[in-house]
Amino acid sequence: LRDARVTDEVRLLDYAPAYQPDFKRLNVEWIERYFRVEAADLKALDHPDEYILQRGGRILLAQYRGQVVGACALLKMDAGTYELAKMAVSPTAQGLGIGFQLGQAAIAQAQALGARRLYLESNTKLKPALSLYHKLGFRKTVAGQPSPYERCNIQMELLLAA
Repeated sequence: LRDARVTDEVRLLDYAPAYQPDFKRLNVEWIERYFRVEAADLKALDHPDEYILQRGGRILLAQYRGQVVGACALLKMDAGTYELAKMAVSPTAQGLGIGFQLGQAAIAQAQALGARRLYLESNTKLKPALSLYHKLGFRKTVAGQPSPYERCNIQMELLLAA
């Protein structure tokens, strides 16, 4: 019952430039808790229009009780592949299913964009995140391309129906 109430109170929003500070804040908050913010992070977080949107990607945000508490991005890798990236939920809103809602919305948006594959990079010490990705259908893969992030030690993918 509580989950249904929370779901009803969450609004998923498309990115607009006014949300850039929220997008950056949410991501820096989790990265600094476990790792360190890297140059590749700042490119996307400081300039999401240039590094994500203008390249064919999308950014979604989650608003709960008037506050932006979650974010995730789809980065276009090639014609059929998008990377699920920059996924973050504020510690004040974790455990409410907001990450799952964002993930489902990102998957639906990737399918609408014609993606056949979603890819992500993470770290094995982020157990709740890995659990979420498994729940969304992602499985461990060996993608072959090196990650631009020091913190990445696992790559996962979700194959989408054509």
